[in-house]
Amino acid sequence: MIAIDPMIAGDPVTAVNPMDGASVLAAFGALGVLVVIFAESGLLVFGFFLPGDTLLFPAGVLCAGTADQAPRLVLWQVLLCAAVGAVAGGQVGFLLGRHGGRALLARTERRRVRETAVRAEKLLARYGYGKALVIGRFVPMVRTVLHPAAGALGVPTRTFTIWQIVGGLLWSQSLVLAGYALGASVPDIDDYLLPLVAVVVLVSLLPLLPVLTESRRARRDR
Repeated sequence: MIAIDPMIAGDPVTAVNPMDGASVLAAFGALGVLVVIFAESGLLVFGFFLPGDTLLFPAGVLCAGTADQAPRLVLWQVLLCAAVGAVAGGQVGFLLGRHGGRALLARTERRRVRETAVRAEKLLARYGYGKALVIGRFVPMVRTVLHPAAGALGVPTRTFTIWQIVGGLLWSQSLVLAGYALGASVPDIDDYLLPLVAVVVLVSLLPLLPVLTESRRARRDR
């Protein structure tokens, strides 16, 4: 059974902000990781603004104990929940895209969702299916739209499944373990958590730079 550590619980469930990683971890622990990562990995409009990197990295930090404080989450539980949420969410997103995803994207009134869908398609075209599915996992917002976009574009199911599993495991496990490593080696890491999360998000946006550069160049040419 995956338990919620009482040391990180305290806020009532009704006060949970699903877009705040700290709030989700405080209320639900490892189970919150599973649910949020599942939604953020493929439920399109619903998961678009949910935390991903900003949930996994702090969760890893909370798994590390110090001389003054015991671990507030259990590492194997967080790793397992992150893996299941990432892989299952990606596959569900692909199936949603295969069965009406393009129509759903066309109907959405959120401009950022439509723009991100275009970037996801360009990522698939630029890097090929396998590389794009792995790289896209590390890009906030793009990973939510990438899997439905792959389904809508007719990416072969076997190809998608293999590479989305590879990408999902690499992304989810590496961020949790990076947080755990820093939490175990740096005293009072909680004091630097927000700047570290900001750095993780900025680094994760780097794969989009070639796509954005091409888009600007195309607009200038037109």
